[in-house]
This record gives sequence, C-alpha cells and structure tokens, in this order.
Amino acid sequence: MPFYHQLGKIPHKRHTVFRQENGELYHEQLFGTAGFDGMSTLMYHIQPPTVVKEILGQTDITPEVAIEKNMLMRSFRGYDLKPAEDYVESRVPVLVNSDVYIELAAPTKSMKDYFYKNADADEVIFIHRGSGKLRTQLGNIDFSYGDYLVIPRGMIYQFEFNDSDNRLLVIQSFHPVFTPKRYRNWFGQLLEHSPYCERDLRRPQELETHNEEGDFLIRIKKQDVLYDYVYAHHPFNVVGWDGYNFPYAFSIHDFEPITGRVHLPPPIHQTFETSAFVICSFVPRLYDYHPDSIPAPYNHSNIDSDEVLYYVDGDFMSRNNIEKGQITLHPSGIPHGPHPGAYERSIGKTETQELAVMIDTFKPLKLTKRAMEMELPEYVKSWIH
Repeated sequence: MPFYHQLGKIPHKRHTVFRQENGELYHEQLFGTAGFDGMSTLMYHIQPPTVVKEILGQTDITPEVAIEKNMLMRSFRGYDLKPAEDYVESRVPVLVNSDVYIELAAPTKSMKDYFYKNADADEVIFIHRGSGKLRTQLGNIDFSYGDYLVIPRGMIYQFEFNDSDNRLLVIQSFHPVFTPKRYRNWFGQLLEHSPYCERDLRRPQELETHNEEGDFLIRIKKQDVLYDYVYAHHPFNVVGWDGYNFPYAFSIHDFEPITGRVHLPPPIHQTFETSAFVICSFVPRLYDYHPDSIPAPYNHSNIDSDEVLYYVDGDFMSRNNIEKGQITLHPSGIPHGPHPGAYERSIGKTETQELAVMIDTFKPLKLTKRAMEMELPEYVKSWIH
C-alpha cells in the first residue's frame, strides 16, 4: 500500500531504546517484503513474537486438481457450496494456478479458538454476504457487504462475524497486490482520473493490545501446508506501529465507474493489479451515450488471459440466466461474447445495476475437484440460438 500510516505508541527514532513502564524493552519487529526492498511496517511488541511452545501438527491442504488443461467455457454455481463452521476449513479452492488461488468460503462461526496467518500469499477477500470485524496485529477493520479486504502475507488475523450467513470470495495472490500503476503518480499518490482515492481506503483504526501469556494457537499456511503453532504470548500484543505494509478495506460501492460515448474495454474496471493477474469491479453505471452505441460488450478473444467473473448482484447485461454467486470461466485462446439476444437487447438502455468481480489471469487456470461439483455443464453450449 503506497502510503504511510501509524497507530499506537512508537519511539522517535527507529531501532532505538523504547522501554515499557516496568523498564523492560519493547520488542521491535520489521514486517517487511521483497527482501528489505518492498513495503514494510515496524511494530513494537510487549513480549517477543518468537516464543513457540509447541507445534501440534500439520495438514496438507494442496488443492485437488481435476482438470489440468482447460479449453472449455465453464460456469459454476458458487452458492452450491455448503456452509461450514470453521473459517479455514470453509475455504474451498475452485480455480488455481501457480500465481493465484480463487476460493469460495461460507463460514458460519467467528474465529475464537485460533488465529490465522497466510505466509504464502497476499489475500483479497470480497464480502458477498455478511458483516463483522477483521481483527489483526495492526488493528481492526469493520466490514460489510461489498468490501474488499486486502490482507498482506504474513499478517496474523481473526474474523469476527456478526451472524452465521456469510459468503466470501477469497483470492490468494502469490504476488504482491497493488493499486494499478496508471492510477498513481511517481510518488505513489492516486491521481485525479483514478476511480477511487486514498480516502476511500479504510485503514486499521482500532488497535487491540493484549498483554497475555498462555497457549495461543496460530494456524500458519506455508507451501500449501497448514501448521498448528502454539505461541506463549498473545499475537495482538503490539502497542504501536508505523509503515506502509498493513491491511485495508475498500468497498466496491466506492468504485467510481469510468464511462464513455462508446463501449470501453475491461481495463476501465480495474481495481487491483499484480504482475500475474488483475482484479476488476463491475458496478452500477450509466451506459455509453453515443446515439448509436451498443452497451453490451463486443465479442473478444482472450489470447493471453483466462477471464473469471464472479456475479454479485443485479442483472448482468451480457449474460442470460445468471445467479448470485455464479462464476464463469472463459479460457484464453478462444473468443467469447454476449449471450444470444444480449447484444441487441442492450441498445437504447441507459444504465445498469450490475455488480461483479472479474479476475483476469495471465496463466491458464486449473479446475479443482470441488469446482466440478458445482459446475453447470451445459454452459459451453449456451451461445446456441
């Protein structure tokens, strides 16, 4: 995240003496990326963050791939995923490659007995249904329907849900997640033509500081193995921090659409980027205003990327018979376009209320066994009149 934030108590200078009221030193930790060359945060712990009492075991959670090489347009009914009580166990990989895992989750209970850390990947979690509080080492963030929660790799966190009805789209990125380059100046500030700005990004504001010793279970994901570590001190024992590497929230409802006289290509919807894929937001907007414009997208070939759409709400104008939580996959190498009737039907329309998240990956995606359980097999033929 290319801007600075600070919470709690910190010393005047980095790497200098900073004592507690009892005379003991606070324990400084650099939470950094890219081998001291990327974004980082300095946090100050009451007790050291390194005291491991026990490792209870490990579980292999490698996604089970059903189809390695896919050349069919496919669709999946995401809401067919059955809810599960536990947050980590509820996460189900659907489409994967070496750069990104696209997962669905429907947890029904808050995380009370353990904390979670993804040491493999940044996470972008889209809240399709539910609300609550994301609790982290660096402070808490309230969330609700339509929020993207961007959680940097290595961040220890817990989800606190307000009720049991939750639906999440989870994007694990094995590359850092940034705001798009073309939206930023050379200092990193978001420019005037950006569809959102820094004031739309909700940073942690409520810093919990726990001075507790005991047995604290942290489930750590590394190389698709889940390790159960028991630490001697509460992981939220941070009294202050500052830096650039922290979780934040952004609501899809705060994305301001870019429109034009004729149909504009998908990059206008881009919200986040990595070196291996992009995330876009389709939001309610006015349609193209040329008198002869065709609002529905033209047929186009995905020569270099797989296109995934996750349908959130509203009537998606280029598709027929789409449900909330449905996912479509249009693989690279073949053209796709609006469903029969959608092209003509869109002429004269002035606005759309659609809401969707799109993920375009530069490497082909593999289909998991769990994805095939939710597939709508006739989708590939849905362009037949």
